[in-house]
Amino acid sequence: MGNGNNDMMKQILVAVLLGGAVPAAASAQQSTITQTIAGTRLDISATGETTRVPDVAVISAGVVSRAVTASAALQETADRMARVRTALKRAGIADRDIQTSNVSLNPEYRYADNQPPQLTGYTASNQVTVRFRDIGNSGAVLDALVAQGANQINGPTLTIDRPEAALDEARANAVAIGRARAELYARSLGMRVARLVSVAESGGDVLPPQPPMPMMMARAEAAQTKIDPGEQKLQVSLAMTFELQ
Repeated sequence: MGNGNNDMMKQILVAVLLGGAVPAAASAQQSTITQTIAGTRLDISATGETTRVPDVAVISAGVVSRAVTASAALQETADRMARVRTALKRAGIADRDIQTSNVSLNPEYRYADNQPPQLTGYTASNQVTVRFRDIGNSGAVLDALVAQGANQINGPTLTIDRPEAALDEARANAVAIGRARAELYARSLGMRVARLVSVAESGGDVLPPQPPMPMMMARAEAAQTKIDPGEQKLQVSLAMTFELQ
């Protein structure tokens, strides 16, 4: 590969020194794609949106135990966590949706004025990240986990398992918005849209849902834990360049 590049550079150098043409292969390697615009250039930013109901809830569940010795704290945490894992399997959660996220062991001290710290025990923690693919049943599963010893729960993070189809819909919406906006500018300027010169996607975003207040209040008053999926917004932004004449 290196010898080929050196030979090509030698050909270019010889051609330049002799006043000849640069070899076609070398010229092709160095060329860049450019488009000339004969009329007026118009740059447009357009954002397309669509919504979906989240179908996956990601929740962190774990056990925190305290004991006088480190081994006792770890053993108690392991025993309670085994019951939590059994409850998850009994609820139909697949192994691929259960992932250990944190295991920790920390000493605890008592502090007093003018006294060295005194070791009082240890705190052990074990946490797993769980993907609930049945959001409607996830609240009942969380209640079962607490009954089996889980005393630390965080979440949920609501998401869409396969967002590509929804993002494609947002992309199509963004293109339509960009074209309509270009037509509006052209009419206002007494011109017409001659062609679309370039399109660049700046990224697709899945925005977190915002649960409505009535749902949040109902969840707080209910005896059973309930997770409301709400609605999630997906966005795609485009940078589009048009030629007006």
